[in-house]
Amino acid sequence: MAELQVRDLLVPVIELALQAGRLIEAELSRPDGPRGEGDKAEVDVEIEALLRDGLKQILACDFVGEETGVDLSGHRFAWVVDPNDGTADFLKQRPGSSVSIGLLRDGTPVLGVVYAPVNAHGPDCIAWAEGLQTLLRNGQPVSRDLCSATLSSGSVVFVSYSAYLKPEQNAVLCRPAIFHPMPSIAYRLARVAAGDGIAAVSLYSVSTHDVVAAHALLRAVNGDIWNERGELLRYASPNAFSRPLRFCFGGAQSACAEL
Repeated sequence: MAELQVRDLLVPVIELALQAGRLIEAELSRPDGPRGEGDKAEVDVEIEALLRDGLKQILACDFVGEETGVDLSGHRFAWVVDPNDGTADFLKQRPGSSVSIGLLRDGTPVLGVVYAPVNAHGPDCIAWAEGLQTLLRNGQPVSRDLCSATLSSGSVVFVSYSAYLKPEQNAVLCRPAIFHPMPSIAYRLARVAAGDGIAAVSLYSVSTHDVVAAHALLRAVNGDIWNERGELLRYASPNAFSRPLRFCFGGAQSACAEL
């Protein structure tokens, strides 16, 4: 049996993410607004059911979802999904939530698709799979290397949307860079990988399903993700799937260490 080429999975995964994005768009277009409250939206479950079925048809393996649970059998591959990262902001009809689909092989992120169907810059799909030379952004190759990137004047740090409430404090914390608040840690990290910023931060607890897809994107550009103790985020055991990060710093190593 020929060895699986992860890059061959990317096109159907992107197509599935775009399909999920249409459900987000439709939900935001409802006359009464999105269904749900707090950080739970009804469409999230509907999207994850779609993704779970579709992804298992693309590659039948383990599955880690935010809404429909975890299915771990010891398979070397595992899909890790957040159907609508940034739900709380989504329910307030703030643009920028994202569909996040990642694939782990033996605990290493080897494929990621992060799709923000509704945001200020228009639909944005950032994707990569092991075997590709560059990221793809809306189907176009994007070259980026974070290996020697540093926190500098004019660089951008993406932070949680609520940073709008404390602009002075966030300006100090991100100096000499500028800070840009937006929903969805998955999309913040993906935008760093695609070249829009130097680092992305969450000072709210995040879970595995929030970051695996974007972690793959960062791997492609020599970036990574660290926790609040400066330790690299890794997925070595099933327990890692249910253990949240208190804080999350992703992007260029030098910038994240300074932040």
